[in-house]
Amino acid sequence: MKTIKQFLLDYSRDVISGEIVACEKHIWACQRFLEDIKKEATENFPYYFDDEKARRFLYWMTQFKHTKGPLAGENIVPEPIQIFIFGNVYGWIHKDTGYRRFTKVYWQVGRKNAKTQSLACVASYEAMANGENMSEVYIGATKTEQAQICWKEIKAQIEGCDLLNNPKKYNIAYSTIQHPKTNSTIKALSKDAGKTGDGFNPQCGIIDEYHAHKTSEIYDILDSGMGARTQPLMVIITTAGHELNNPAYRVEYDYVSRLLDPNKVETNEQYFVMVNELDKDDDIKDERNWIKANPILASHEVGKKYLRDRLEMALAIPEKMRDYLTKNMDVWVNMRDGGYMDMQAWTDCGSDQLSDLKNRECYVGIDLSKTIDLTAASFVFPLDDGRVAVESHSFMPEDTFFERMKTDNVPYDTWKDRGWLTTTDGAVVDYDYIRAYIKKMEQENGWRIKEIGYDPYNATQFAQQMEADGYVMIEIRQGVATLSEPTKGFRAKVKSKKVIHPKNSLLTWAMGNAVTKVDAQENIMLDKSKSTQRIDPVAALINAYVRASQTDNEVDLNSYIKSASFSF
Repeated sequence: MKTIKQFLLDYSRDVISGEIVACEKHIWACQRFLEDIKKEATENFPYYFDDEKARRFLYWMTQFKHTKGPLAGENIVPEPIQIFIFGNVYGWIHKDTGYRRFTKVYWQVGRKNAKTQSLACVASYEAMANGENMSEVYIGATKTEQAQICWKEIKAQIEGCDLLNNPKKYNIAYSTIQHPKTNSTIKALSKDAGKTGDGFNPQCGIIDEYHAHKTSEIYDILDSGMGARTQPLMVIITTAGHELNNPAYRVEYDYVSRLLDPNKVETNEQYFVMVNELDKDDDIKDERNWIKANPILASHEVGKKYLRDRLEMALAIPEKMRDYLTKNMDVWVNMRDGGYMDMQAWTDCGSDQLSDLKNRECYVGIDLSKTIDLTAASFVFPLDDGRVAVESHSFMPEDTFFERMKTDNVPYDTWKDRGWLTTTDGAVVDYDYIRAYIKKMEQENGWRIKEIGYDPYNATQFAQQMEADGYVMIEIRQGVATLSEPTKGFRAKVKSKKVIHPKNSLLTWAMGNAVTKVDAQENIMLDKSKSTQRIDPVAALINAYVRASQTDNEVDLNSYIKSASFSF
């Protein structure tokens, strides 16, 4: 009889050889497993593969029945991808402590590939079979309905499980599944139900469909409560999405991609990752590619027909293509409703080695906004090759700093440590800090500031002071007559890779927040009222680009203003 370890070895080799069709990141995960086996229980790799522990969880899965679909009522037989993922998660053990190696799991895969079924098996195992006393298992989601999907699957599984019903080994009451023998519980946790996580001590946290989470709040609640556990487990399972500024893409997907990539130096021995997606240049119409994102669904004809029907509808109705790409092909797509920037194009413009900007001419944009919130100064540098380089720096009052961290749910503290944000004394932004920062950057780098463009709102005194200091201040009227063509032009430059930026995460976050409003003549401008998060660094950047674009042959601002007609 083949051991789990041998199965994983054979599976990995088949994936790498191409006998099993898989995407690049799937191949990388298999390469990682083979490399780990080579290092098993060595001095610098204190983990070994315990076949019995891996087999025990997979056996647990077989005790449950499919709850829906054509296999409803039949016992679960783990698919090869499930064996590979959960064989890894439960098989690797620390040789000295005996605790599990992996305390965090990320699995990204297309819809209808047993995500919820797998999560349900993990939840019941962690609460009832893993040997932990007073285990707390939470299913985290932003909406109660989403959290309840997994909880109801767990309930249905255990109610149909002979092992747990002869005699009955659990209680269900008040949306809680309880295991009396170990005094363990399984509960749904959602943001909209007002759960704060106070007093939580999770043994296992489950995040279902992380792409839908606008912030990392639920994740942080679960993660912060696990400190007292010796071998906790956080499991994130999701499809791709179309909100590229949400933490699933902006933070987690970016990180796990680097973690898997053998050409990167990123390492995290406690984090297991599997990504099943279409590769960048794959044809969605080629059915041979579908199994990359659908290792279970596309392995049988019924699943292929489902994908075939969905594709046919997406091709006929363009509005449905976004969901087909994200949910079925597991491709992250920048099709946010009203979103300003193609965030993948913006990411592609990032560079760790920004061109030397010393002694260069630049244009500055200022967005002072509310004095208690984020304020920004952004810089645009025309380069000799037709590109532009951009920089940005933000400011926030010290007294509201921690309050804003809680309300905005973003790492302002990290951004401050990395030099992208300055806190100013007091409860309001002291504009003298901005004046001092601009002068400092000018002097230290030899920048030749041609003009400073500013939103006149709240900026009269600031503009007068800067003019007194010798700067050319240009009022940027905040309407489509002034802003539409530069706003479009900057986006076009990004799409054509003629913008370069230093991967400033605060600026990138703001860029992802930006949405536009469009008039009847398709003139656009950033819409602060509809941007759910702060966009001040981007507004400042556009103010700078309004002036910089006048030296750009691609944007003839003066002729545009003279010829355009507008609808208000």
